[in-house]
Amino acid sequence: MALKLYTNSFSRGVVVDWLLIELGIECERIEVAFDTEMKTPEYLKMNPFGKVPVLVDDDVVIYELGAICAYLTDKFAEKGLAPALNDPQRGVYYRWLFFISGPWDAASTNKMLGITIKPEQKMFVGYGDDQDVYTAFVQGLSAADPYLCGAQFTAADVMVAAMLFWQLKMNEIEPHPAIERYLENVSQRPSYQQFAAFFSNV
Repeated sequence: MALKLYTNSFSRGVVVDWLLIELGIECERIEVAFDTEMKTPEYLKMNPFGKVPVLVDDDVVIYELGAICAYLTDKFAEKGLAPALNDPQRGVYYRWLFFISGPWDAASTNKMLGITIKPEQKMFVGYGDDQDVYTAFVQGLSAADPYLCGAQFTAADVMVAAMLFWQLKMNEIEPHPAIERYLENVSQRPSYQQFAAFFSNV
């Protein structure tokens, strides 16, 4: 049974599209409409949140963007989009996957919704506040050379760079030389150029 990706071209599901290009694998792409198809009983059985993306691999159903990217990268490990299990960079890879899916996503959502973490509340919030997360992000990217795990481009780069490209475009984050240098490196990859060309016409 072929892989199936339930997604929407105006959602973070496009991150999986980029990863699939990088992996060079076939996947049936099923466009799902917001607020209608995503809320049907059939779809909610796959993802009770009624969101995209959702990956179906035979009897395995996966939602959450980070989980999908990690699953595909491990399923097609021969493609080399994650450091080997015994590679010290594997820890760095995990750190970035969880950082972008956890603290960065939470802080970005709070900022978008106008939720401000007060100084006396920071001790109860795992990431502190949005400025703490931004500082950690810039610090981490300053060490990226040329990618998050050094010379090896990984699925973590796909997730992190996709988020940064989008948020800069929407003026949701402040530019920084470390961010610009990192994205310049990523933008040279053929997979990104193919991905950007396709979605510029969507």
